[in-house]
Amino acid sequence: MTNPWRGEVALVIDGERHRMRLTLGALAELEAGLESGSLIDLVQRFERSAFSTRDVLALIVAGLRGGGWCGRAQDLLSAEIEGGPMAAARAAAELLARAFMLPEQADGGV
Repeated sequence: MTNPWRGEVALVIDGERHRMRLTLGALAELEAGLESGSLIDLVQRFERSAFSTRDVLALIVAGLRGGGWCGRAQDLLSAEIEGGPMAAARAAAELLARAFMLPEQADGGV
């Protein structure tokens, strides 16, 4: 599901596999759209398992856009995510972790 060399995470939406990654531009767009706080605050919410569905959706949209998707958050309101909300939350958390992971951490230190 993931590609540790490129920090990508896969998510199946409406039966189609999408690649997601948090590029610098996607992170900037994500931070600008946050309702409260900074990216550090977002990371801390995920670390404490105190994130909201809004946080998950914002991360998924940013990751999809970083992967080349041209949609908007509204496009996902009625979308079927394989694995449901829990899979979306896991993918969002993994995206966030990979965005701030050193390359040697991503490939197991090899």
